[in-house]
Amino acid sequence: MNILNIALKEIKRDFRDIRTLIFMLAFPIVLMLILGSALSNAFDSNISVGKIHVMYKDHSNRNISQAFQAFKAQVVKSDIYFKKANENTDGKKEVKDGNYDAFIELNNNGIQLYQSGQKSIEASIVQGMLTTFTDKYNLAVEVAKVAPEQVTSALSSGSHKNYIKETSIHSAKQPGAMDYYAIAMTTMIALYAAMGASYLMRGERVLKTADRLLASPVTRGEILVGKILGSLVLNSLCVLIVVVFSKFVFKANWGEHLGIVLLILLSEVILAVSFGLGISYITKTGAAAKMIIMIVVQLASMIGGAYYKLSDTSGISSLSPLTWVNTAITKIIYGNDLAAAIPALSLNIGISAVFLAISIVSLQRREGL
Repeated sequence: MNILNIALKEIKRDFRDIRTLIFMLAFPIVLMLILGSALSNAFDSNISVGKIHVMYKDHSNRNISQAFQAFKAQVVKSDIYFKKANENTDGKKEVKDGNYDAFIELNNNGIQLYQSGQKSIEASIVQGMLTTFTDKYNLAVEVAKVAPEQVTSALSSGSHKNYIKETSIHSAKQPGAMDYYAIAMTTMIALYAAMGASYLMRGERVLKTADRLLASPVTRGEILVGKILGSLVLNSLCVLIVVVFSKFVFKANWGEHLGIVLLILLSEVILAVSFGLGISYITKTGAAAKMIIMIVVQLASMIGGAYYKLSDTSGISSLSPLTWVNTAITKIIYGNDLAAAIPALSLNIGISAVFLAISIVSLQRREGL
């Protein structure tokens, strides 16, 4: 009962701290809105080549010219447009100046292609398209030598409505900007729970209420557990509000396994509270504790992908709690990989146990709190 009373007292005290509450709730939501809106293009997996413009000169015989004209009419459906150049027009210069994506010359010996080095994708498409055309034309010529009646069939075989087909090598299930920053901002603000936790015991000493607590019929163990429980409840509630707000207001995707996701977030809150409490015992002053916690939280946020899309989770970024928590949540939401929760939970609880052990040992060695 003493533990619950102390926990309730901590919750009431924290709710009176309006500035901290606003920070814990408004800060991640505002950042989520700003970054999710401003950086939406960075998360767009749809790549469109757009219209391709090709200039050409035709010095070929009638058969090649007719085949090319038919081919040209077909590729317009794929937004590939040909324009015949005048005899005085320098097609190479037009490509060099960026007016066209490629320039081709048709003659009886074949096709010469001049492409822009600045538009490699468009030039590669034109090159592949012309390769297909020449292969099919050569096939028709050979067929005409032995079976002229089959030429039409040879030219129409394997025809496609579109010469360009865009296929993504990434899974269709990828987080958008708002989805990504909903996760990143939530996990980041969970880590900020360490700031308040550093004041759990030190606050009693600063306010001169530590002696009164020790004089009451409450053990130091009950005081420690009650304060930790109160901090966990308040910070977990703030994280839950951010999750609910992002899900229903910003329409962020939190997946179908919200219970496991919330469990991972709870373990991160435990890690943050334990870390903050442990640092408060290791350092001699409250200012030193806050400075260390702020530096660690900011570094963990920067290398953990809180402010930018994290493409590589190895190396130094793997040292951030945000990296393993965000990775686990993303795998659960977009890959239904429930086993991804195990490493994150293990690391969070394991590190929490270390800092809690430091706090317990330090509390036992002290005469007061």
